[in-house]
Amino acid sequence: METLFSNNERAQRVKYAPLAVRMRPTTLDEYVGQRKAVGPDSWLRRAIEHDVLSSVILYGPAGTGKTTLAHIIAAHTRSEFVEVSAVTGSVKDLRREIDEASRRLMAFGRRTILFIDEIHRFSRSQQDALLHAVENRTVIMIGATTENPYFEVNSALLSRSRVVELEHLSDADIEVLVRRAVDDERGLAGAYTLDDDAVKAICTLAAGDARSALTTLELASEIALTRHDPAELQGVDHAPIAIEVADVRAANPRRGLSYDKSGDMHYDIISAFIKSMRGSDPDATVYWLARMIDAGEDPKFIARRIMIQASEDIGNADPQAFLIAEAAFKAAEVIGYPECRINLAQAALYNALAPKSNACEAAIDAALADVRSSGQREVPSYLRDRHRPGSDEYGTYRYPHDYPCGWVDQRYLPEGLERGAFWQPSGRGWEQWRFEQSARDRSGNAPDVSDDEAAN
Repeated sequence: METLFSNNERAQRVKYAPLAVRMRPTTLDEYVGQRKAVGPDSWLRRAIEHDVLSSVILYGPAGTGKTTLAHIIAAHTRSEFVEVSAVTGSVKDLRREIDEASRRLMAFGRRTILFIDEIHRFSRSQQDALLHAVENRTVIMIGATTENPYFEVNSALLSRSRVVELEHLSDADIEVLVRRAVDDERGLAGAYTLDDDAVKAICTLAAGDARSALTTLELASEIALTRHDPAELQGVDHAPIAIEVADVRAANPRRGLSYDKSGDMHYDIISAFIKSMRGSDPDATVYWLARMIDAGEDPKFIARRIMIQASEDIGNADPQAFLIAEAAFKAAEVIGYPECRINLAQAALYNALAPKSNACEAAIDAALADVRSSGQREVPSYLRDRHRPGSDEYGTYRYPHDYPCGWVDQRYLPEGLERGAFWQPSGRGWEQWRFEQSARDRSGNAPDVSDDEAAN
């Protein structure tokens, strides 16, 4: 029950809360961005507006509005809102809240929204404790997570929920939030001004994170305040204080782009890095490399990926690529940061600029597929080991060095396979040159052999 005392306590908490909390939207109309998730035609918005919401898992980076959306849902659907910490909560806590929700539903017909932030931190037993209550709708669960729920959340719980993915906010979305916070009575209430350059700086530093943007704005306003003599600010009629770009930079001297070394962002960025090398884009290659280095990624992990890519996507189009990648790995081991950033950049840029061929990967995968799907193919007798009884009856092995150009026309594949069954040149680089050279050798230097020898 709401009382005068509880209202006063809430007002006091809001008064001293961070700007990001004070400016938290309370309606869907105030909610900025995420049109794909809660736009006019989205499932989630229709479910909220018609009060037919089922359990949902909100998945997205920090600062994209997961917690805010959960509060809006609770307010709009006139449900009891209960929050459980995935860090400190126990199975006992969950069962207590579920029992209370059941009592509330039976006694008053009031539903309960159980909000679980960082749901991926719940153990399997904690997640299992939710299953029955979610299935029979004793509670409407809203889980929030920055980790991919398909990997981190119990599959049985996932099957009873709908996953809604939130994305980083655009700079335009961040600008709306920042300008609103400057003018709104819940925010800076018009006591400060912010020019376009300062807004742009906040948007850039926020990198799609609304909480980060509002925190930067709050700190920048405090820094701007310190540039003035307190005597100048006496009274209520003083001019608004200008927040400058320098204040914004001082509030957030280093842009902290998101990068979780065990999460999706880690895999997304390393994937972009590899694809940029494969796509021969040196600028994109060095950008994604910089993102990993700046985030403190293990340099040996980066170097291993460069080594793999040197064989997978370059191979014998430029055999030097693998040697350079190997040297970069050694440098990462021996030198470490910060100097090994240069070694990594050299190897990555070499890969980006090198001619490309996936012939090595394609050849070994095709050969493995044949080995695993075909019957056993016999080794031609003349290729077998000679150190065994009866080897004198094997066919004649023709020693390539006894022939011009060190090559002789001789079958090395088992019966049923022909040259070109697995390896095909890419048409680029060293391997193409060598393929063409070998073809010339075969056509112009094929030795004469006797019919008996050919039969063997």
